[in-house]
Amino acid sequence: MSRFAQFGNDLYTGKRSIDFIGRSRLWYAISAVGLALALLGLFVRGLNLGIEFTGGSEFRVSNVTVTSAYENTAQEAVADVAKGAEAKVTKLGTTTVRVQTERLDDAVSNDVRDSLATAFKTTDANVSANFIGPSWGESVSKQALKAMLVFLGLVSIVMAAYFRTWTMAVAALVALIHDMIFTVGIYALTGVEVSPATMIGFLTVLGYSLYDTVVVFDKVRENTTEALANRRMSYAAAANLGVNQTLVRSINTTVVALLPIAAVLVLAFTRLGPGTLLDLSLALFLGMAVGAYSSIFIASPLLVTLRSREPDIVKLAKQAARHDEKAAARAQARSARPRDPGVAVQPAGSSAPAAVTQVITTPQGPGAGGSAPIDAQRDDASVADALDDGDRGTLTGRKVHKYAQQGPRNQPRRQPKSKR
Repeated sequence: MSRFAQFGNDLYTGKRSIDFIGRSRLWYAISAVGLALALLGLFVRGLNLGIEFTGGSEFRVSNVTVTSAYENTAQEAVADVAKGAEAKVTKLGTTTVRVQTERLDDAVSNDVRDSLATAFKTTDANVSANFIGPSWGESVSKQALKAMLVFLGLVSIVMAAYFRTWTMAVAALVALIHDMIFTVGIYALTGVEVSPATMIGFLTVLGYSLYDTVVVFDKVRENTTEALANRRMSYAAAANLGVNQTLVRSINTTVVALLPIAAVLVLAFTRLGPGTLLDLSLALFLGMAVGAYSSIFIASPLLVTLRSREPDIVKLAKQAARHDEKAAARAQARSARPRDPGVAVQPAGSSAPAAVTQVITTPQGPGAGGSAPIDAQRDDASVADALDDGDRGTLTGRKVHKYAQQGPRNQPRRQPKSKR
């Protein structure tokens, strides 16, 4: 954990940096492949809609011992009574079997109920029969679609007003659509049943994905505003720094959110079986994972791509490049300047500050052959070159501002000689 915390601190301070913006084409290519597979699953295989959307008859056999052959047992029981009827059999919990078929009339439904009771060796009281029409599922779908459209419209307005630019709103909406297509495509490719609870999970994912994107965009806006003010960093570099600074936070938030959902998902798969809890948790798990990916790898790179051709952004990139060139030239000039042998340079890896002194030998007076050391004031530029970060040191190890007075201070004034 300490290494991960240090890694996050290095990303925040800029000591380390992952080039998210510079590799935007790679992220776009990965997302394009994933979206192509998702759309292929949607249009070729289609979604496995539950009985709430298609309509049909549902039978539940309760309080029975569910063996490994429960699926074949139920299908044979239905086939013996309802010729040609296709049965979809699932286990609910440990003592309940659910059987779904196409719509059956009352007489056939009663016969299937009796056949299931005989096959599972239980009474008719433990077998329930219900008819579910498709109108309820269609109503839920229409309401969910309306809610999503209203949500996207309000989000666009709020984000454009908050960030004061339409590009961030567009990038966030593209990330949301990316998340929805990805999540729904996974359902289509895997054949997992889509129920009304799944639709609720899809709508919940929109809010979480937007939350993570707004957090990243807020830091990106802070850095890019500063870059536009001081003209020393390009828009892409400032945005990339913002993504790096929020990377660890996004990872931690996503992991903390996914852990309880994963626990519910495992419990639903192993113990509870298909149902509302499984459908909701699976949609949330997939959507949150994809939303965290899009906030980092899609939203911010797309924002920079949308603004890369704006005149002010192009001008800023040129000014930042000139600033970097001048800084590199100054650094090269300082490294090429000869060192003063009178300056003690702190060795690499040493924790003790270097003492900066100079000794000049001057004659003691007329005819004097000896010499004595005296302190001489050093030029600030040469002292800055002698030290690593341009800081001046003292013998006590305390750092001194470059304009601080050198030599002894607060000395008592000399008293004039008394006249005799």
